[in-house]
Order: sequence, then C-alpha cells, then structure tokens
Amino acid sequence: MKNLFSLEGKIAIVTGGSSGIGAMIAESFVRNGVKTYITSRKEEVLQNTAREFSKFGECIAISADLSEREGILKFIKKIKTIENKIDILINNAGTSWGASIEKFPEQGWDKVMDINLKSIFFLTQQCIPLLKLAGNKETPARVVNIASINGITHPNMPTYSYSSSKAAVIQLTRHMGADLAKDFININGIAPGYFPSKMTAFVEHDAEMQKMVLDKIPLGRMGKTEDIAGAAIYLCSEASSWICGQTIVVDGGMIAGAG
Repeated sequence: MKNLFSLEGKIAIVTGGSSGIGAMIAESFVRNGVKTYITSRKEEVLQNTAREFSKFGECIAISADLSEREGILKFIKKIKTIENKIDILINNAGTSWGASIEKFPEQGWDKVMDINLKSIFFLTQQCIPLLKLAGNKETPARVVNIASINGITHPNMPTYSYSSSKAAVIQLTRHMGADLAKDFININGIAPGYFPSKMTAFVEHDAEMQKMVLDKIPLGRMGKTEDIAGAAIYLCSEASSWICGQTIVVDGGMIAGAG
C-alpha cells in the first residue's frame, strides 16, 4: 500500500486544462509524474499554461474545439499519432450562461449542453479504445467527469442550462460507469463547489457576494488547488480501484450545511 496514490508514469488528457479547475488538476498531475495533455479552444492561453507546467514535468498542449463531433475526432486523431494508450481522461471543459427564465435563449441552452454534456459522452466514446489498452482488472483506466454542486442543489442563479447539464453529467457518470466497468475503465465524477475560476470571478470580485457565499460554506473558505487535486488523484490512483459510477462532492460542506 506504499504507492497507493501514485500516478507516476501515467498518461492523461485534461480538457479545459488551461485555466480554473482543469489547470489545477493538470498541474497536480504533471507534478506527480503524469505525462499530461491539456486542451482548450484558446491557443495562446493553452500554450502559456503548458509552458508553465512543463517546468515541473511533461505537459503538452493541443488546441481543440470539443463542442462538436468534428473537433473531437480531430483531437483524437492527433492523440493517436502520439500515444497508443491513455490511462486517464479528465472531462472538465465547461461553460455557463445566465439569463432570466423568461428571456433564456435557445443559444444559451444549446451551447452549454454541447460543451458540458455532449462533449463528455462523445470524447469518452472516442477514447474507449485507448483507455481499454491501458486498463486491466487490477488497475483500471480512469475517466473523471467534472460536474458541479449546482447539479445537485438549487444554484440560486438563473443558470438553467448549466445546472441541468451538470445534473445530467452525474447521471451519465453512473450510466457509463456501470457499462464500461467490464472493459476495465472506471468512470467517476467530482462535483466541485466554489473554486477560483472564470465562472466564479463574479464572487471573488464582489465583497458582498463573497461574504454571502463564504457564510454558506461550513469550512469558511473557497476551494484551493490541493482540494481538487486530492480528489482527482484519488479517483485516478490504485486507492479508488473499486470505486465506480460515483460522484464525489468537494465543496467545503456547502451542500451538507444547506440542510
């Protein structure tokens, strides 16, 4: 049990890996000996992140638009020219949209569902052959889907497509987890609470809003890199080999404290 949480020598893909939670997970992987591919649509930010993380290990940037099947196929084709297996897939790429229920646009529904939900299903689908080659009965390959506490409880914001997509991610994690276990691919999820990111910037830069949020978190602070990294490392290491189809809440006790 000495190396129960070791990821040394693994190969991982982290979508949305250039910023926010994706970058936190990617950095933790690189620092722990994982050859890590990060992807997002913004080439410059992606390359800058890869250069920064490469100070600690292997980090490779591949720009891709995973909201459409064509972009997913192009990305996987590129990966297959470099690697013959993938040990870990982190489905983190996501977006949000806010508008009143009376004015919520179809574009705000479709865009969020395409990135937050559809891309998870079809990217995982295309990665199955690579994941199968990495996994076995004792050491399964891993997929971790990043959901949200807003997919579990009321977000108190008019982000209807976001909360719906994240609730769907949790169910998709159960469904795919049960179906792909036979192929030695363990699929689990993480439902983060408030972490520093573009989607929570409005909280960080508004003192009143920040106080309101922190008052709802029993541990009294926002999440930090180590919090999300610990959960991701656990779900991708030997320590979680018998965990399948589950979504771990990492929120400082926010949902528990909500009653």
